[in-house]
Amino acid sequence: MKILAVNKFYYLKGGSEAYYFSLNNLLIEKGHVIIPFSMKDEKNLSNSYEEYFIENINYADMDLKTKIINSAKIVYSFEAHNKIRRIIRETKPDIAHLHIFQHQLSPSIIHALRKEGVPIVNTVHDLKVICPNYKMLNSKGICEECKGGKYYNCFVNSCAKGSKLNSLVNMLEAYLHQYLKSYSYVDKYVCPSEFFKKKFIEFGIPENKVVCIPNFIDIKKFEPSYDSKDYFLYMGRLTEEKGIMTLIKAMEKVKELKLYILGAGPLEENLRKQVNDSKLENIEFLGYKTGKELEYIIRNSKFVVLPSELYENCPMSVIEAMAYGKAVVGSNIGGIPELIEDEITGLIFNAGDEIDLANKINCLINNPEKSVNMGKEGRLRAEKLYDKDKHYEKIDEIYKSILQHE
Repeated sequence: MKILAVNKFYYLKGGSEAYYFSLNNLLIEKGHVIIPFSMKDEKNLSNSYEEYFIENINYADMDLKTKIINSAKIVYSFEAHNKIRRIIRETKPDIAHLHIFQHQLSPSIIHALRKEGVPIVNTVHDLKVICPNYKMLNSKGICEECKGGKYYNCFVNSCAKGSKLNSLVNMLEAYLHQYLKSYSYVDKYVCPSEFFKKKFIEFGIPENKVVCIPNFIDIKKFEPSYDSKDYFLYMGRLTEEKGIMTLIKAMEKVKELKLYILGAGPLEENLRKQVNDSKLENIEFLGYKTGKELEYIIRNSKFVVLPSELYENCPMSVIEAMAYGKAVVGSNIGGIPELIEDEITGLIFNAGDEIDLANKINCLINNPEKSVNMGKEGRLRAEKLYDKDKHYEKIDEIYKSILQHE
């Protein structure tokens, strides 16, 4: 089968791209042909289809005037529309699998795929299809005010990075594609969490178009370790919605163990200042790590903490921690409680509550045997639910089902 694999970034930018490349490799391993469609970038992985990719657009580095001029491309990119039609005509894919495509590629590609008669599967890594701001979060906290197509609330609440201009563009994009019925042309939405699946249905996506398939790993590449050194881990972006501020406040009540913070992000300088001002000697920033160094740090940790305060989908960090045999302390929000069995593979705390978080951390510190047993249960769960072969069977079943009905 020829699969047109669409993602706006063709390098390892984050968790969505990690999944994108892992799935592509898995499909190739199973005998399928992958035809990538993306955006040009000097960081891109080597590929034979770069000539079809759209020109690079980096909205983050644009000045105001350039951003206004280019805002129309966010709403509807004619370049992406035309180029994806070209690649379809010249490669003749059987099906298209979309990942992250909004803004740089835009939903214009959906119309191109429909015109060319290519069935569409969309793995949803965020909530952009039903939320102009993609994460149902703004400066006031969790927000679902756009339910029922009330996208003007994105502008009213300045949801997009606190900017009226960004929020206006996102609002117009949402209204245009509501009018064009763009997202109705997707044959199947794959949600990695039941939480996202329920949100999609709740916000109006037909139930028969939504299926839940969790993320996956190659479990054989993860050797568990039930020994540890004197630290536990946070690993992820250093942004406010990830709950890292709450975790640092909780550390004022944690005395027996050190927290290693793995990752980078816009809050790093403020977080370091907070740690310094509070004289917290039990926190160490390790920065962004990859490869064997990252593996060593995780395998030697006692447990992992995920304190997110936004609707997480199916965080790879939880699945990978369990694969390494580590208990996980996670917040009770989004898809996190689906991954962590409370008191079995880890502990669940109330999102944003530093006292509850501190209590759960201290519980594992004071009960090391319990933490190890949770790690062992987590490894078993990862083997049972998140291995790549099981994931492939479910994805392949979707492809075949859609093609049979064409």
